[in-house]
Amino acid sequence: MDVATSPDAVLFVVNNVWMLIAAFMVFLMHLGFAALEAGSTRAKNTVNILFKNMAILSIGLLTYAALGFNLMYPGEAASGGVVAWGGLGLDPGADGLTAAYAEGHYTYWTDFLFQAMFAATAATIVSGAVAERVRLSAFLIFSTIYVAVVYPIIGYWHWGGGWLAELGFHDFAGSTIVHGVGGWAALVAAWWIGPRIGAFEGEGFRGHSAPLAAIGGLLLWFGWYGFNAGSVLSADPAAISHVAVTTTLAAASGVLVAAMGSWGLTGRPDLSAAINGGLAGLVGVTAGADVLGPNAAVLVGLVAGGLLLGATMFLQRIRLDDPVGAVPVHLVCGIWGTLAVGMFTEVSLVAQLVGVGAVALACLAASAALIGTLHVTLGMRVSAEEEEGGLDAHEHGAEAYGIPLSRDHETASAPAHPAAAK
Repeated sequence: MDVATSPDAVLFVVNNVWMLIAAFMVFLMHLGFAALEAGSTRAKNTVNILFKNMAILSIGLLTYAALGFNLMYPGEAASGGVVAWGGLGLDPGADGLTAAYAEGHYTYWTDFLFQAMFAATAATIVSGAVAERVRLSAFLIFSTIYVAVVYPIIGYWHWGGGWLAELGFHDFAGSTIVHGVGGWAALVAAWWIGPRIGAFEGEGFRGHSAPLAAIGGLLLWFGWYGFNAGSVLSADPAAISHVAVTTTLAAASGVLVAAMGSWGLTGRPDLSAAINGGLAGLVGVTAGADVLGPNAAVLVGLVAGGLLLGATMFLQRIRLDDPVGAVPVHLVCGIWGTLAVGMFTEVSLVAQLVGVGAVALACLAASAALIGTLHVTLGMRVSAEEEEGGLDAHEHGAEAYGIPLSRDHETASAPAHPAAAK
């Protein structure tokens, strides 16, 4: 038999192709984040939000290539530590493109690409929490440092063979390592920068495009199959199908609890609650999608949907302005999902608690230091005039839809109907 068509060689190709597809699906999640964030905020800030999401993705990929990948995966010699580094840049080495790398599951380049998509996601989470009032330059500097240094160091603790891995901590695809890292920074940033002007007056602000927000939510759900099932790190049919099922059931459960709960509380079915409920279930199941059974996945999603509603109401009560619900979805439900692994499986709950606590302390300290420094030097928040006029006009000199907007009602100014003049 030709070596190129041997079972091992074919499996290597199949594994690698699946991992590339999964990476591309995680890439699509950035479109989902952009659409959800833009649709959930006011039209006058749409260009700014879309620009931030494009920039964060690009910054994350480049910094992860230059620094982050080798901080997160420094090699077996650095196992069990807190910080390690494998050097600058990318180098596949002699075996990086062969089945000798990663037990024949993928090539070095595929490994980098898949992990880089995760890195960019952590900073994207922060973007929504500070939407409509953060200074673009300061935010991009924060994102660059956070993705280049903070995320990969914490990722090394678990996925790179660091001290959390030796402790027995389990976070399959990143309820804490990705969503918690982004969620803690989102909490600090939203608190430090403060609420949008008028956010807690009357009924507050509503998103300008329900279709855009719904499309974003569904794109994220679709991309999550790459996020979770890709984290199997091979094309193992049993493992991939199991993870896809638990991911689906948790998302659906989260949608129903959040949608029905908001309907019961307000008397009206709320689309944003349904969208975020799905995301809450997805974040919750991400830590244990590989080890939870279907029933446990449903329970994780149900609780996540309820926690989303409770955390959202609590943030409103303490007047912490989070336009897209990043903190309830990614932080609160990420914590829940990580701890649920210790409740419903044989994984140590103590190890899960230690992991959540350690990541919390590291992210709170790092994000507070970064945001505090930027606040003093550049200023993290735009002026009141810029905020009220819209970041599109003041930061970009552009309008998302090419039509003037009413500052009072955030609706398009249309010419009067001809009959109105009669």
